[in-house]
Amino acid sequence: MLQQVLAVYGLQMSELDVKSFGSGLINNTWKVSRYNSDEAYILQRINHQVFKSPENIAYNTRLIGNYLAEHHPDYLFVRTMNTRSGDDIHFVEGEGYFRLVPFVKDSHTVDVVQTPGQAYEAARQFGRFTFLLKDFPVEKLKVTIPDFHNLTLRYNQFLQAVQNGNVSRIKESAAEIQWLKEQDYIVKRFDAMKHNPDFRLRVTHHDTKISNVLFNSNDKGLCVIDLDTVMPGYFISDAGDMMRTCLPPVSEEEKDFSKIHVRNEYYKAIVEGYTAGMENELSEAEKSGFFDAGCYLIYMQALRFLADYLNDDAYYGSKYPGHNYIRACNQVVLLKKMLEKENILRSMQ
Repeated sequence: MLQQVLAVYGLQMSELDVKSFGSGLINNTWKVSRYNSDEAYILQRINHQVFKSPENIAYNTRLIGNYLAEHHPDYLFVRTMNTRSGDDIHFVEGEGYFRLVPFVKDSHTVDVVQTPGQAYEAARQFGRFTFLLKDFPVEKLKVTIPDFHNLTLRYNQFLQAVQNGNVSRIKESAAEIQWLKEQDYIVKRFDAMKHNPDFRLRVTHHDTKISNVLFNSNDKGLCVIDLDTVMPGYFISDAGDMMRTCLPPVSEEEKDFSKIHVRNEYYKAIVEGYTAGMENELSEAEKSGFFDAGCYLIYMQALRFLADYLNDDAYYGSKYPGHNYIRACNQVVLLKKMLEKENILRSMQ
């Protein structure tokens, strides 16, 4: 199958070393290297169970690439390569959609943030990406995952799961359900933000884990990658998702909740990095919204994990009994730790 895909790009399997690459959970990824050469590529199969219209991803990437090439030609934008017939995405019956991009020489990604400096660099790159596209007509972008970061919808889905889900699991989760309901003021803040004209709809990445930033050999950020979820959105999505994934020293999979805490120096790095990347583009209201951004995304993920658990793991699946319940509790603990530090963290904005 890979031989067939690579052939449409004019690449011969006999001349290539092809290996699985990266730690992404959604798409399949391979690094394709030429023998006796430093030329290399990244081949990806887009998960069309998650992205229902992969051609929309190609469309968005094409528009953004063209805009950056015209207005910011010095920006390192990793453009999708065309097939021999001129297509920037290739469909194989029964296998799905594929794309090929050049591998950036002397670059690397980071799976788990190790230092506040890395967090700063990543946040600066996500902010810079949105800043450079501040004059791009955001309404031209297609939505690749509808309602991806719609907290209001996620809260309503959670309430539906509480009403109609697995009865025994609802009983088991009673304490978490009650606590999450008591935090519904976070949804009200989110709704108010969306109706505040000082919060501008922007070109937003929506998946700001640190592995979606390329670093150079000195751990300085080069650019953002993996633009599948680039859509119209608010800065809270990018800043908030960075906080959710970078503030604690452990991931959402951690079962020992005593290890979960909010690292102040990482919060400061994300705020300063994102603000630096956005230069003077953020409004005063947006600048004051960093803490709320973190709460929105952590709360939303707790709701989603618990709703899925109550719905018998229909969306995320489960690798062991109670997997999504553990994930939900993990995010509940993280949100509690965040709220405990509200005054301290807000003072860093």
